[in-house]
Amino acid sequence: MEYINYNGKVWEANKALIGANSRGLRYGDGLFETIKSRNGELLFAEDHFQRLWDGLELLQFRIPAHLAKEKLQQEVHALLQKNKHNKLARVRLILLRGNGGLYDEINHQPDYIIQSWVLPDNAGQWNSNGLTMGIYNDAKKTRDHFSNLKHNNFLPYVMAALQAKKQKWNDALVLNDAGRICDSSIANIFLIKNEVISTVALEEGCIAGVMRRQVMRLLAENNIKVHEAAITVEELMDADEVFLTNSIFNIRWVQSIGDKNYTNQVVQKIYSGIFSTILQ
Repeated sequence: MEYINYNGKVWEANKALIGANSRGLRYGDGLFETIKSRNGELLFAEDHFQRLWDGLELLQFRIPAHLAKEKLQQEVHALLQKNKHNKLARVRLILLRGNGGLYDEINHQPDYIIQSWVLPDNAGQWNSNGLTMGIYNDAKKTRDHFSNLKHNNFLPYVMAALQAKKQKWNDALVLNDAGRICDSSIANIFLIKNEVISTVALEEGCIAGVMRRQVMRLLAENNIKVHEAAITVEELMDADEVFLTNSIFNIRWVQSIGDKNYTNQVVQKIYSGIFSTILQ
């Protein structure tokens, strides 16, 4: 039996808790974080919770005094112990505005749900086979004040993931409203051309990924510059190497996008030389 935490109380995971009047259910009015836990430790917890709090402020939530970052972290740890997810685990923390319509919300305080799942032992290790990917074209990611948030209005990503499954890809790339590369359905994207590393700029609408930030920081500490840029599909297809980053899988190299194949000499060197002792 596995359990979830809803507003500070622990319930069986199959318990129905969200009502039909939930603004989260009606409008996707909320935010989420996906955090990796290793031996009970939440990796990059400070970055995750700061991003969550910044998002709550931007979405005009009112955070009650009793709902502090430290309290939520304590409840995450308690749930991991309750579920016996003591090695590698994925934690999903969802904050929703609660009940009401568009103009008659009951309040702006967040309800929250904490879930956890076991991860395989190889989650985050080097993917020697490489990812097979494609580009999803039927929905574009809008560039606005909310683009960098992990909010619950995720339709382009949901549909991209469905397309990836249908086409038997490992993942799919999402374009922004200018037709340029945004990110994948679950990760930020980096490309390498002539050993120069680039990633999509936040202004292009991609998620402000925690692992994206860590990769850029660690590369900078090793005197490797990452260029944040607007990246076209043509530039992506002309790249030598491509890799993805997210908090669960760390760094994964992309073997192919459509008919284009990529090598992995530089990204494998980066992974083994800089990140192996930090991200395993």
